[in-house]
Amino acid sequence: METTLDTLYTVALRDYPELPLKERVAAEMRYCRALERRLGPPEDVVHALRAVEQLADGGSGDEPTPEELKLVAHWRVATDAARQAAMQGLGESPESWFDVRMA
Repeated sequence: METTLDTLYTVALRDYPELPLKERVAAEMRYCRALERRLGPPEDVVHALRAVEQLADGGSGDEPTPEELKLVAHWRVATDAARQAAMQGLGESPESWFDVRMA
């Protein structure tokens, strides 16, 4: 029996050399859980990510709305907390980062 996982977004730990696959996957899962604890279900994570990406790309050219600014602030807090949770037990690697993308 094959199991598939439908996701709305993906998380990948980047630039953490020589980390075994099992530990990498566990760190990525901790990141997802922590992100969703802060932002809500996957749909809400994608909504916040979309707002952050649109603002980073210049948005609509208008000033960001209060909702967009709030989402960006929540995103920053959530990703900081998610990184801390994900890196527990791994040791710090200043060059590493988590790549979050819409699926």
